[in-house]
Amino acid sequence: MLSETSTATVRATLPAVGAAIGDIADLFYRKLFDAHPELLRDLFNRGNQASGTQRQALAGSIAAFATRLVEHPDTRPDVMLGRIANKHASLGITAPQYEIVHTHLLAAIAEVLGDAVTPEVAAAWDEVYWLMANALIAIEERLYAQQGVTAGDVWREWTVASRIEDTPDVATFRITPSDGAPAPAFRPGQYVSVQVELPDGARQIRQYSLTGASGPGLRSFSVKRVRGAAGPEGEVSTRLHARLRAGDRLRVSAPYGDLVLDGSDAPLLLASAGIGCTPVLSMLEQLAEEGHRSPVTVVHGDRSPADHALRTDHAALTGKLPDAVAHFWYENPEPGHPAERTGTVDLSGVPVAPGTHAYLCGPLPFMRTVRAQLLDKGVAAADIHYEVFGPDLWLAQG
Repeated sequence: MLSETSTATVRATLPAVGAAIGDIADLFYRKLFDAHPELLRDLFNRGNQASGTQRQALAGSIAAFATRLVEHPDTRPDVMLGRIANKHASLGITAPQYEIVHTHLLAAIAEVLGDAVTPEVAAAWDEVYWLMANALIAIEERLYAQQGVTAGDVWREWTVASRIEDTPDVATFRITPSDGAPAPAFRPGQYVSVQVELPDGARQIRQYSLTGASGPGLRSFSVKRVRGAAGPEGEVSTRLHARLRAGDRLRVSAPYGDLVLDGSDAPLLLASAGIGCTPVLSMLEQLAEEGHRSPVTVVHGDRSPADHALRTDHAALTGKLPDAVAHFWYENPEPGHPAERTGTVDLSGVPVAPGTHAYLCGPLPFMRTVRAQLLDKGVAAADIHYEVFGPDLWLAQG
């Protein structure tokens, strides 16, 4: 809880900080990478830095946390903190790195706001930062303990057992621990971080959802190649598609992620678009193995059947459930595809059972549309869960 004095100061300065938070985030990252270029090379996603999405996500999370402290002092944004902490754990973030961030973030605030940052203002925002940082550190320590690793020690070497070309732009890699030790357990919907050495020597990291346990000691993840039509090509996805083959080795983190089934018997709706289908397949596999008997509605949108990664598995796993139905929308369907399932996903004609719990994964505009339709159909906001591939801009965009 924020102290009474700091609460008044943060409330008074929040409009100014909020208005300048984008500039603060820009300057923060410049200062951080000037002082620690290795963080941009080997930890932060260079693609997200170039596009500005990581800066937007940072700005949104700080503003949301500070706003919660002053408007709802007895509560904490645990969903946001949990999502950030899981991502941090998959990267091996440790407590000392928060000191580095603190140094450059507070310096950026002081430089952007100038004389408005009095000692009292600096102290108040310092308190905000450490409340957020210490909450994240505590969650991350629990996440590390759950995996049986020391803080930051999440990396193991894995060997590619096989590679499957799902679509022209999606490849699935089946991997096994190189040391022959058991593969760590995971909860369906979770992801791993994969570290890839690039031609310039950088060791860039990306997260990929686990699509299932392909056999004893095996894990699978699928990689969509990021084309350069609307921006730079994905340097990691392009490298994996071009170079990674059976027998190759790579460093992979322990599994993390908070988009997991809650274990209830409630009706479920699993909605995805594009490569967002990957955590859904893992969930469907779990439901089939457990003999889930409540209604399950599976929704997916894609450009075409040929672009629909793991389409056969998507349909087959749905078919294993006793009370499940799949609805696939395609913008460019094959002949004979239902007209009402042509175009982008539209739930207006899809029955949604009372008490449904929904899980969404896909591009942000897709999830915003689906969430709004689910709310209109009476699904409780607390029962709609989502995963964003990349920086979470939901908060940053309001």
